Amino acid sequence: MIEEIRIGLNSCGIAAGGNEVYEALKKEIAQKGLSIKLKQAGCIGMCYREPIVDVIQDGKLTSYGNVTPKLVPDIIDAHLGKMEKKGVVQEFIVRGDGIITKEDSFFKKQVKIVLRNCGIIDPDDIDEYIRRDGYRAIEKALRELSPERVIEMVQESGLRGRGGAGFPTGIKWDLARASRGEKKFIVCNGDEGDPGAFMDRSTLEGDPHSVIEGMLIGAYAIGATEGYVYVRAEYPLAVQRLRNAIRLAREYGFLGKNIFRTNFSFDTNIVEGAGAFVCGEETALMASIEGKRGMPRTRPPYPAASGLCGYPTNINNVETFANVPFIIHHGPSSFNQYGTKKSKGTKVFSLAGKIVRGGLVEVPMGISLRDVIFDVGGGILKGKKFKAVQLGGPSGGCIPESLIDIPVDYDSITKTGAIMGSGGMVVMDEDTCMVDVARFFLSFTQDESCGKCTFCRLGTKRMLEILNRITEGKGRDSDVEILEKLGEEIKLGSLCGLGQTAPNPVLTTIRYFKDEYEEHIKNKKCPAHKCKSLITYSIVPEKCNGCGRCAKVCPVGAIEGKPKKTYKIDPEKCTRCGFCKDSCKFDAVKVE
Repeated sequence: MIEEIRIGLNSCGIAAGGNEVYEALKKEIAQKGLSIKLKQAGCIGMCYREPIVDVIQDGKLTSYGNVTPKLVPDIIDAHLGKMEKKGVVQEFIVRGDGIITKEDSFFKKQVKIVLRNCGIIDPDDIDEYIRRDGYRAIEKALRELSPERVIEMVQESGLRGRGGAGFPTGIKWDLARASRGEKKFIVCNGDEGDPGAFMDRSTLEGDPHSVIEGMLIGAYAIGATEGYVYVRAEYPLAVQRLRNAIRLAREYGFLGKNIFRTNFSFDTNIVEGAGAFVCGEETALMASIEGKRGMPRTRPPYPAASGLCGYPTNINNVETFANVPFIIHHGPSSFNQYGTKKSKGTKVFSLAGKIVRGGLVEVPMGISLRDVIFDVGGGILKGKKFKAVQLGGPSGGCIPESLIDIPVDYDSITKTGAIMGSGGMVVMDEDTCMVDVARFFLSFTQDESCGKCTFCRLGTKRMLEILNRITEGKGRDSDVEILEKLGEEIKLGSLCGLGQTAPNPVLTTIRYFKDEYEEHIKNKKCPAHKCKSLITYSIVPEKCNGCGRCAKVCPVGAIEGKPKKTYKIDPEKCTRCGFCKDSCKFDAVKVE
């Protein structure tokens, strides 16, 4: 008997056609007159196989990936006992109880704490969250624990802030509790702005109640009565589901006055950010909530003493808060049994770039980069060679292949020159130009600089000018030395974390890939053939069969020739778009 069918309808699932599959499922169930619960769920992390449909039959789970509306009738028929349909759908199975698939290694090394409900519950159904021990942790805290004991438990767990800096959460809460004020605030930082990062978005879309409950526990611990969730407006689905979750939490009495009939009262609201990367910084975020321009301010005073509207304020990010209910409900040891001595628990990462299994994973701290990229992530696309991984977004750095066996924990990652950051991993293969990567990330931070600091405002601009010059074949012998000097001065002189970390992608690529900079500057060549000004396209006569395919796709008419004769590329007209190489089936287009 089929008890339930669920489909992943986070942003990734919807973008892959999940809504159409949902409607096909709904129609098929109605036409067959079946009594099956059909529901939406979040993402189980396999974004690369969306849309994903889970069928629960006789208590056993079978998950199908890359499902299309046409495949829906076959999936249902296969589970209704039609043997001829089972062979049709077999290749689409990505996991299942008692089933071995090639995707099993994706889940084998994962430990899900933050993502414990994502892909399982309907994020718009508070009852499903409650059935999975939802709001039990805040009830336990209010009925059995003092605020001080809650803070002690968080400290014992070893939880560190998952937003990037890794400051111990329990200590942060203790400082906020010790501060005096007529009013206290608790703020959830959901301003996830790193290119290639989507951990917080996926959590808010798949399990918003865990974040709300974490905020409730934090509010009780520090003595706050009001809270805000700051989410960027580019996450409309996350905002929608969070609004609904807050509404339902109020209706059920989990938000508002005298929660669980105690003296504790707390409520929270949503503030949508306008997409400024700098607003991920605590003081800039608070200024934005206050209706001011999002610009950092000097510290001290720290938010714990004087934050939002001058009142004591505690700020943690989405992932940090989502960990808290698990810790309080199950105890600190349930969390700190994972990880290393100084980096406890698990960490959520978004895998993006040149990786086979792009998606969302949660692994124990201390796991090696190799295990994350090759075992969980499935390795590099098209079997190419791994070159580097950008960890920590624009504030992070590039870790080379030679360091792939380092453990993923705060201290080890920091030693490489990168940072853990919020958890974005952008994987790069042998065809990536590291100078161009540095230029891309610095371009991002330069655009996002609020302009308050001279070091950040002008320093990043000068660095970007040098990188642009290098990638255009106009590099100078002194450029690398100047980049290093500017980078160190910007780190020392900038006011906030954006400026202090902006040079990291440049400094780490110079540290590990200095030979590529020298090749660009001295020989005017891009080894990865990515910098257009430093490459040329030509056709190898011996390989060209005169099919003319390259000439047909050239957008600027730079390729001349006659059918069944050798074609040639005019270097003066060529814009180096690469269409000719992509279209050639005989490998006749040479790039050098």
